[in-house]
Amino acid sequence: MLTPESGEGGKDTMITRMSHVMVWVKNQQEALEFYRDKLGFEVDTDAMIGENFRWLTMRIKSQPGFEIILMEPVAGMMLDEESAAQLRALIDKGVLGGGVFEADDIYKTYDELKGRGVQMKGPPTVQSWGTATVMMDNSGNWFSLGQDKVAESAG
Repeated sequence: MLTPESGEGGKDTMITRMSHVMVWVKNQQEALEFYRDKLGFEVDTDAMIGENFRWLTMRIKSQPGFEIILMEPVAGMMLDEESAAQLRALIDKGVLGGGVFEADDIYKTYDELKGRGVQMKGPPTVQSWGTATVMMDNSGNWFSLGQDKVAESAG
């Protein structure tokens, strides 16, 4: 039986961490400005690969080694035109969820982000595990913003 500590034959698991995650966006430049100016992230890599492929990653200042890839769904290396069009339609519908961001002080972070024009689904609400709200990026991707009870009691 495989366990998280061992692979086949008792060898250590080869996957050690996640370094990148992709978020589909309508426009990479507009997304860069949103994630940098509204959310306070930093550009990690912004490079052209060939003439038509932009590799754009952002990082949370306090989380080195983890990058968010901001990717436009365009036909090319990764997608055919039909798949790119399907992804664009999903982005336009605002039905893609990007994940969970955490905050040390969710109420302060909520007020700051709302003041910067970030669309919020509502104020933070207390849940059994902590406090959370939902926010949207400028491409319509939704993210939870949370603070767990351990962080709340420490703050």
